[in-house]
Amino acid sequence: MDTAEFIKVVSFIGAGVCMGFGAIGPALGTGLTGAEGARALADRPNMNIQIMKTMLIAMAITSSTGIYSLVIAILLLFGIS
Repeated sequence: MDTAEFIKVVSFIGAGVCMGFGAIGPALGTGLTGAEGARALADRPNMNIQIMKTMLIAMAITSSTGIYSLVIAILLLFGIS
């Protein structure tokens, strides 16, 4: 195996690991945010607009780390010359 093939193999493995670990945090964070939002809506149904707005903003911020890991994985896959 020459150097170019080795770099490709390591890049593919790195992209897989990046997406594997990079998806755990957003999945847990989004799930916890949704659960706590549902609990808050059950406790205070009259504040549904404020709770939903805050919950959706928190979910978007939580999901951004998954998008960052996707960008890094794409750079590893297609940034190989």
